[in-house]
Amino acid sequence: MKKLSAIAVLLIIVGFAGWQQRVELLVWVAPKLLEITNPVAENRALSWSQGPEVASQDPADRPPNIVLIVTDDMGFNDISLYNGGAGDGTLQTPSIDALAEQGVRFTNGYAANAVCAPSRASIMTGRYSTRFGFEFTPFYKTGVTIFRWMEELQPSEIPLFLDEANAATMKPIGELGLPPAEITIAELLKQQGYYTAHVGKWHLGSVDGMVATKQGFDDSLELKGVLYLPEDHPDVVNAKVQGDRIDRMVWATGTYSATFNGLGNPGEQFKPKGYLTDYYTDQAVEVIENNRHRPFFLYLAHWGVHNPLQASREDYDALSHIADHRLRVYSAMIRAVDRSVARVTQALEDNGLADNTLIILTSDNGGAGYIGLPNVNKPYRGWKLNHFEGGTHVPFMAKWPAQINPGTSMDAPIHHNDIYSTIAAAAGVQVPQDRKIDGVDLLPYIRNEVEGEPHQTLFWREGHQQAVLHKGWKLISAEQSNLPQPAPRAKWLFNLALDPTEQNNLAADNLEKVAELETLLAAHNAEQVEPLWPSVFNAPQLIDKTSNEPFEEGDEFIYWPN
Repeated sequence: MKKLSAIAVLLIIVGFAGWQQRVELLVWVAPKLLEITNPVAENRALSWSQGPEVASQDPADRPPNIVLIVTDDMGFNDISLYNGGAGDGTLQTPSIDALAEQGVRFTNGYAANAVCAPSRASIMTGRYSTRFGFEFTPFYKTGVTIFRWMEELQPSEIPLFLDEANAATMKPIGELGLPPAEITIAELLKQQGYYTAHVGKWHLGSVDGMVATKQGFDDSLELKGVLYLPEDHPDVVNAKVQGDRIDRMVWATGTYSATFNGLGNPGEQFKPKGYLTDYYTDQAVEVIENNRHRPFFLYLAHWGVHNPLQASREDYDALSHIADHRLRVYSAMIRAVDRSVARVTQALEDNGLADNTLIILTSDNGGAGYIGLPNVNKPYRGWKLNHFEGGTHVPFMAKWPAQINPGTSMDAPIHHNDIYSTIAAAAGVQVPQDRKIDGVDLLPYIRNEVEGEPHQTLFWREGHQQAVLHKGWKLISAEQSNLPQPAPRAKWLFNLALDPTEQNNLAADNLEKVAELETLLAAHNAEQVEPLWPSVFNAPQLIDKTSNEPFEEGDEFIYWPN
């Protein structure tokens, strides 16, 4: 008898249990089917590359080590540096704060996009990801099914639009990634003699040519599952967001797994060891210790604080004063990331590397509205998935004791693209000359060696949702009139110098400024290429409410195309 396919098993279960319960069944069944079809081995020891046992020169005399820490979905208010306290206002993040206090804080640091993968593509290349077609974030087919079924069972007050033709031709998520022709910062540093290591999330493709080890990294420990611990593990505390499509999709695709220097095929995945944030930190510390006698580039791409909301029981218990369960779990996840930064910086100190190591920390985008916590991006409006400040105005800081004076603050807008050029300059390597590099080296600006600001204009684009920031004026434009049930073409214009939290839409009263910014945006768009894969859906996003709150007449919203 032939083995039943995973989808056949699912359909049989659905047939017995009832079509009306298909979303709950999918969320329950999908992880179990993944365990069968993609078995995950037990934890294994990793063989990180080992540098020389004896240093050939003093650490201060060699090129700087580079540590790039990118958190996931961390909002501007998720660290205490900017607002005095995260979570319920009491949570302190002393180790993250210390990076800025001992180096430079960027008060207007911007993500390359309001969603994860395009931002990561820009960080790796120093280019707007739309220059090479990486416009939409790779998405699971299972997620589209959940979106479709939930819309059928519980229609949104604002309809979700699914492009069935594009959905039918969706490629597997692993085939959607960073074109191998792009030159990553890891490739540049490797050519300069650096050892390069990646730990954590990649999300830039998982087929040959796109994996991290084919994009300049000597070693790569890659997130494959999305669980911090198995859901029923005694050391984990979970918090689910009832009724949210994205949260259900994440739980439905959730496994506890990783892969090392592999393509992530069946048989190559294994279980991490312990709570995921701590496991990645353990491995990052090992990378530092193994390579203390040679220049290294460590890209520590934490999954924290992305959902599913799962905290270690130890961190959860340490925050017993936070009454709201979901907020307490989320805050505990932030606490784990802060501990990670403490351990990484201590490892550099212990190995005599702290003075000549450039550490950069940022988030891939702002905090998500779909976790149902209203203050993660405070004081800014909006969320991950839209181009209001809450989606793109992110934590951003750097420390390099040998080159950056402690307590430095920089108010000029900077961008994820700048990470590439700044790291290249620090390492003494020239950026590619055969392509447009959009980022700039921030070091001369940090040290007040040049006048002016790094950027006059910044851009964001994801389908019809686009934005431009020019000399303090910001335009958000959403050409939504082509949807099956047309929404009005939406425009928002803000003077961020006077209105940094985007309270007053000036678009109707300042048509000249709108036209000026639209001209800049059109010129930018003319330089971009067609998306490598199409948008599959348009999902409505409330701007001033979480996805748990009901839509009311007059609430502003925007469609997220992906």
